[in-house]
Amino acid sequence: VPMESIRLRTADPDMQLVGNPTGGSRSLLGVGSVLLMASQEVVRKGLALAAEELEAAPADVEFLEGRYRIKGTDREVALAALASKHPGRLDVDLKEKKVGTTFPNGCHIAEVEIEVETGSAEIVRYVACDDAGNIINHQIVEGQMQGGITQGAGHIFGEQAIYDPDSGQLLNGSFMDYPMPRALLVNNLTLLDHPVPTQTNPLGAKGVGEAGVTGSMPCLMNAVLDALRSAGVTHFDMPATPQRVWRALRAAKAGDPRALAVAELSGHS
Repeated sequence: VPMESIRLRTADPDMQLVGNPTGGSRSLLGVGSVLLMASQEVVRKGLALAAEELEAAPADVEFLEGRYRIKGTDREVALAALASKHPGRLDVDLKEKKVGTTFPNGCHIAEVEIEVETGSAEIVRYVACDDAGNIINHQIVEGQMQGGITQGAGHIFGEQAIYDPDSGQLLNGSFMDYPMPRALLVNNLTLLDHPVPTQTNPLGAKGVGEAGVTGSMPCLMNAVLDALRSAGVTHFDMPATPQRVWRALRAAKAGDPRALAVAELSGHS
């Protein structure tokens, strides 16, 4: 069926449709699976109507490119024609259909270099290999991963909300003061995929929207800690801004290897 013949409505009060927003790495496996199941059910329902229209047994009718045809002949009828002739007969209600949870996974490896004199860090190389199940659109998956990894890098190397200790006023509430991660933040990014189809939905797909940021944050922070450890820093908490890294290096040299670590709670409230 041509894409231009399809209209997608994810929310409509008149049809008692309630659409959830995109989020939770669920869009493809949820909406995509329901679309697949609905399409298959429409084709199945149409087969009986086509067999009646063509005066043939259902077993002798095949569906191809939006049309039902008696096998081995040129006698055919379009799905759209059947829908027009039999209003409502091809309607499908899948409100009760459910798809299962998926568990995407992967391995991320980063090489980070830190300049001791300034505290600035550079991502020299980054490799991510992820399992998102069956990949339906590789370009979208790659874009999600690139964006997520860069978002995670921004969180590790720059993002920090600073408040006035007396008034509680946010001091860096605009992008003039709060860093926006840019594409060049992650150098030499290599993305690999290792799809293992899931059995919890008919597409065999897994979520990918959060895979980049979920993998990049611990990967990059562990790389930073590994680099700082050689300079005597034993504990360090993000963000790894140049100023904080520089202070941690100077403190470790002065005998305080935990200077930039979050204070540990001594008791419970």
